[in-house]
Amino acid sequence: MALMKIDEALSRLDAATAIAVAAETVPLAAALGRILAEPVVSTIAVPGYANSAMDGWALRHADLPPGVPEARLPVAGRAAAGHPFAGRVPEGTAIRILTGAPLPEGADTVVMQEQCKAEDGFVTVPTRLSRGEHCRPAGEDVFPGTAVLAAGTRLRAQELGLAAAVGRRALTVYRPLRAAVFSTGDELRDPGTPLPFGCIHDSNRFTAAALLRGLGAEVSDLGILPDKRETIRDALAEAAAGHHLVVTSGGVSVGEEDHVKAAVEANGSLDFWKLAIKPGKPIALGRIGAAAFLGLPGNPVAVMVAFMLLGRPLALKMMGATALGVLRLPVIADFAFRRQPGRREWLRARLKVEDGVLKAEGYANQGSGVLSSMAWADGLVEVAEEVAEVSPGDRMLYIPFTELTR
Repeated sequence: MALMKIDEALSRLDAATAIAVAAETVPLAAALGRILAEPVVSTIAVPGYANSAMDGWALRHADLPPGVPEARLPVAGRAAAGHPFAGRVPEGTAIRILTGAPLPEGADTVVMQEQCKAEDGFVTVPTRLSRGEHCRPAGEDVFPGTAVLAAGTRLRAQELGLAAAVGRRALTVYRPLRAAVFSTGDELRDPGTPLPFGCIHDSNRFTAAALLRGLGAEVSDLGILPDKRETIRDALAEAAAGHHLVVTSGGVSVGEEDHVKAAVEANGSLDFWKLAIKPGKPIALGRIGAAAFLGLPGNPVAVMVAFMLLGRPLALKMMGATALGVLRLPVIADFAFRRQPGRREWLRARLKVEDGVLKAEGYANQGSGVLSSMAWADGLVEVAEEVAEVSPGDRMLYIPFTELTR
C-alpha cells in the first residue's frame, strides 16, 4: 500500500476538522493568545480628529507670504495632547502645538520646531512648506465601520492594542481546546524515577503537552500506558469522553507491541496512519467518539516534527483559527546530505548569515531519536520527495520553529 503524501493528509485533515470549542466573552487583558470568534468592527475613527505628527507650530498655509524665505507670525496660543486650543486660529498667526494635539480649527499645516525660531511672542517659520505637512487626518488609521480584526485571528499584543484603540473592553473568543496526552510503552519511566536496564525516561508527553499549551490548549497529562491493547482501548475511550483531542505517542507502527491503532479502531475510526514523511511515517489521525485522535510516533524527534506538521493545524482549526499555514524562507544549504528519495523529509537546521547570504547549517546526526538536535536547531529544512542529495550551495526552503509552535 502506497504511503499517503503529506499534502493529501493535510487536505483530509482540513476537510474533516471543525471548530470543537464554544465561544465566550473575556476582558481584553485576558484575551492574549486566544482566537477571535467574531470580527471586531470599529464604531469610531482612529484618530478621531486631525492632529499634529510633530512638536512645532500650527498655522494656515495661506498666511505664508510668497517670494520670501521666512515669515514672522505672532503666537496666538498653545495646543497639547489632551489640552486643545479653544476656538479658531486667527488669520496671520501661529499656534504652538505638541505631538498628538488636535489640529486647531483653521490650521492646515504644522512646521516642525527644529525649523523655527520663537522669541518675544513671535515665531519665525520657513515659507517653503507643503499644505498639510506633518498633519495626521482623522481616520488615518481606522474609519468607522472598518472590520479591524477578522474572526479566526490569534490574538497577539498588536491585535489587543488595536482592539483597545477602537474602544473594545472585551472580546468574544473561543474557549481553549481540552487535550489529553498519553505516552505508550512498557520501557517508559517518568523523569526522576529509577531506570531499570532496557528502560528510558519518557520525554514525549512533555514535548507534546508543551507544544499543545504553546497553541493555547488546556492539557491533561494522563501518564504512561503499558503495551496492553485492552488497557489502551479503555484509557482512550475514557479520555475521549472528557476532551476534544486525544494525543498519544508510540504504538502506532506495525510491531507486535504496537496496539494503539487497534485500540482506536475498537473505539472509533482512523482516517490515515502512515505518511510519506520523515521523520514521522507512523502517524495516525482519526476519531474516538466525539473527540479527535492524533497518534504520534514513538521516536522523540518524530513526535515533535509530526506534531508541528499535522498536530498544530489540527489543534488550531479545532480552536477556530483560520491562519494555519507557515512561512517558508529561501535559504542556501551549508551542508551535504544523501538519502533514499520517496518521502518528504525535514532536517534539523540552524540559520547563519555569511556575506549577507542566509545559510542553513544542518545537524550532524539527523536520527529521529536524537532529541538534542531539536534543542540545537532553530528550524527545519524541507527536502522534497524526489531529492536524493543535498549539496552545499543548493537552494532550499526553511521553516523557523517560531512558525511551527504558535
